[in-house]
Amino acid sequence: MEREWVVEESIAIEAAPRAVYAAIADVRRMRDWSPEVFATWVRGRKIVPGVKFVGFNRIGWRLWFTTCQVTSAVPGQAFAFRVSTFGMPVALWGYRVEDIGGGSTRLTEYWEDLRRDGRSAVLVSLIGKIFTGVPAEQRAAVNRTGMRATLDRIKAAV
Repeated sequence: MEREWVVEESIAIEAAPRAVYAAIADVRRMRDWSPEVFATWVRGRKIVPGVKFVGFNRIGWRLWFTTCQVTSAVPGQAFAFRVSTFGMPVALWGYRVEDIGGGSTRLTEYWEDLRRDGRSAVLVSLIGKIFTGVPAEQRAAVNRTGMRATLDRIKAAV
């Protein structure tokens, strides 16, 4: 099986795009949505491009943190952030928010693995396996399952 580098999942939510965006762009609420995130620490009050935050994550007994930086924050449309560990790129996570009419919104969550080339990609993949227990080749499948849970939780809350 060929390794997946990009994964995305979508869900329709009976809510306005701005309400959906407000939920996903508040990274302090990430623990409410994600099955892996249990806390976040944000530098600053406003969530705008350039803002950094730390995500604290867990799978079973394994704990780790990642450093994140918001790359896109367009109310009612898009929110994204880059994830790194020890200064090396890991992934890009994001959400697209689309008005589909009738008071409903399509929310798409996506992930792109940035561990592609060079020595840092090998090192970050090894660090990821040690801390998370998930080999890089299986991360897409794990994330797909997590995305479905995340989207279901957002839908139920919004």
